[in-house]
Amino acid sequence: MRMWGGRFDGAPDARMADFTRSIEVDAALALDDIAGSIAHVRGLGRAGLLTDDEVATLERGLVSLRADVEAGAVAWDPALEDVHLNLETMLTERVGVVGGKLHTGRSRNDQVATDLRLWTRRAIDRLDANLLALERALVDLAEREGDAVLPGTTHIQPAQPVLLAHHLLAYVEMLERDRGRLADARRRVNVSPLGAGALAGAGYPLDRDTTAAELGFDGVTRNSLDAVSDRDFVVEVLAAAALAMVHLSRLAEEVTWWSNPRFGFVRVADAFSTGSSMMPNKKNPDPAELVRGRSAGVIGALTAMLTLLKGLPLAYQRDLQEDKPAFLAAVATLDASLAVMAGLVETLVVDADRMRAAAEEGYTTATALADELVRRGVPFRAAHHIVGGLVGGAEAEGIPTLAALPDEAFRAALDGSDDETARGLAHQRGIAATLRSAATIEGSLAGADVIGGTAPGRVAAQLAEVRARLGAG
Repeated sequence: MRMWGGRFDGAPDARMADFTRSIEVDAALALDDIAGSIAHVRGLGRAGLLTDDEVATLERGLVSLRADVEAGAVAWDPALEDVHLNLETMLTERVGVVGGKLHTGRSRNDQVATDLRLWTRRAIDRLDANLLALERALVDLAEREGDAVLPGTTHIQPAQPVLLAHHLLAYVEMLERDRGRLADARRRVNVSPLGAGALAGAGYPLDRDTTAAELGFDGVTRNSLDAVSDRDFVVEVLAAAALAMVHLSRLAEEVTWWSNPRFGFVRVADAFSTGSSMMPNKKNPDPAELVRGRSAGVIGALTAMLTLLKGLPLAYQRDLQEDKPAFLAAVATLDASLAVMAGLVETLVVDADRMRAAAEEGYTTATALADELVRRGVPFRAAHHIVGGLVGGAEAEGIPTLAALPDEAFRAALDGSDDETARGLAHQRGIAATLRSAATIEGSLAGADVIGGTAPGRVAAQLAEVRARLGAG
């Protein structure tokens, strides 16, 4: 308390001290705090506020302190409130009274803002690497199972067949957007508040630009009030993290259903499964379920941060101490979720036969059959009606697929149409065989031959492009 207690007569109440300390959380910023202090010491030297010997002494002390932090060899003192006062006290114990000059021209307000930006920058880079690893795992699986056909659904009902690779690449697209959001946030994170002081700016001629460059920042903040109270960058990263967790949760949801024996599309490796304490038969995809569940906490962290900020006046308020617990935990959750989902996907076993059998159910090739009629001049609404009749008839007769219908069913459906073109097709030679081919799984896939479609050639091209963009890993 001696670092700020000059005007106080008595010791703080123990309840107040316990309530206000943050060392249990902000110790995570220790290395960033030391990095900021080293740059600040050099800046004080350039400004003539420290001698060369003082700069060297302080820097040596900070470097040795950094080594101890990295080795886990420091003991944090809760009586010193936070990581900043702990580190400054440790430094002073090592270098003597010159340690008292470290805080010249600096407030804990700009100090913590700098630390948090440095930490966030490192976190973004780590998250980006983990997102990339999951993308590569998805691409690897798509390449391994390039011929597997999945029953695509809308409204959780059979819709159209798609290649499993096409489905997996949809998640790659989501994760790429997540990477883009984090990269965009990183640009706004990467400005230095150091030198903003408590709120009005440092009272010494510090070269903020040079210090910022030493710390790897792209520039400096332009308003000292905003510099110490801005936590927009925390909100932005939390928003990106929350959306990334939603994407992971959607993938986890599908893996959970697909691994159910009623589906049987995939088997989750034993290494990524758990059992039951009561039921010997159980094999549960718990990591996927926990990813789905923990997305709620990250979404909650975003809501908490927005609520924390909404009523704060300028400049720094102690409320901002509460930015870190939920933020650091949310980043850790996304980190761990990305890693476990990458491992789960890497070891996933696909049952292509079960998948294809399911894709044959529900007359999923109906749209492709209607498209074939359109290509032959039948208006889409008339084609839709004709194929709907074929589906109804097949269902009534217990015929499982449109491709299994007899020739007479195709001809009768065309001949009974109100559309003249359709009636003319009914008498064309080979029309039933043509329509039957369109109504196969292969015919349906081949028909979606547009950029972004599920036609095998299009998916292969997209896989090659994504692989080239992501690299081999």
